[in-house]
Amino acid sequence: MLLAPSTVIVGAVLIAPLGMLLAISLLQRNPNGGVIWGSFSLDAYTGFLFERGFSGERELNWDYVSIFARSVGLAGIATITSFVIALPTALWMAFQPPQRRLLLVFLVTLPFWTNLLVRNYAWILLLRADGLIEQLLHALGLLDGRMGIIYTPTATAIGLTYSFLPFMLLPIYLSLEKLDRRLIEAAFDLGASRWRTLARIILPLCMPGILGGVILVFIPGLGAFISPELLGGGKTMMVGNLIQAQFGYGRNWPFGAALAFVLLVLVLAATYLHRIRFRPAS
Repeated sequence: MLLAPSTVIVGAVLIAPLGMLLAISLLQRNPNGGVIWGSFSLDAYTGFLFERGFSGERELNWDYVSIFARSVGLAGIATITSFVIALPTALWMAFQPPQRRLLLVFLVTLPFWTNLLVRNYAWILLLRADGLIEQLLHALGLLDGRMGIIYTPTATAIGLTYSFLPFMLLPIYLSLEKLDRRLIEAAFDLGASRWRTLARIILPLCMPGILGGVILVFIPGLGAFISPELLGGGKTMMVGNLIQAQFGYGRNWPFGAALAFVLLVLVLAATYLHRIRFRPAS
């Protein structure tokens, strides 16, 4: 009975919308938008791999699979890049005096005070032709001509990394802050080098924070919409853009709902496999 209020809330805000989305994915599309209620169809799911040819036969179509693969690749690049930046930064933050640590955490969370859309527009101004970064590289003599980064997968990866970097940094920092410093001192006393201490002591003990950061970066990055739309210029379509297009000008609600469910199944499968792989020994 004590869990009943929370169960009702979860059912209302999570389970019911997902059930409605599943129902829409199993209906036929209405050419004018929406669905035709009472018309069961699996066309939305078969359309992920097949399309109708001119003579009406089904033909394999790998376009949507390539979009999913691109999304996984860019989300993976953003996750790896965020980890490479976040680990040394969090390690440095964790060994600062307490008052300075509070200031640094505040600075890390400061970008959240600005809308994500505005932050991505700022990156357009930085990466575009004759933008601030290009002008600086020209002034330093490090670049001749144009960078050519804007509206490319590289720009999208930069935007994803910037958007989700705090989600990697903060969990790792929280794990390192709780680290027993005596273990590090004992490793040094026993003759371990800094790299060996990092590999054998620090990384294993902060692994929960690393895994939490990976999940918090990879899963939102997989369904990101704003960064591919603005920094990719519509040329680097990801799953989030494809779903939005189906519910928008594509007017194919069942296919958009099916794509959302395919993405959900992939994320849940990856999470389940990760749970099995890192399940504690009983």
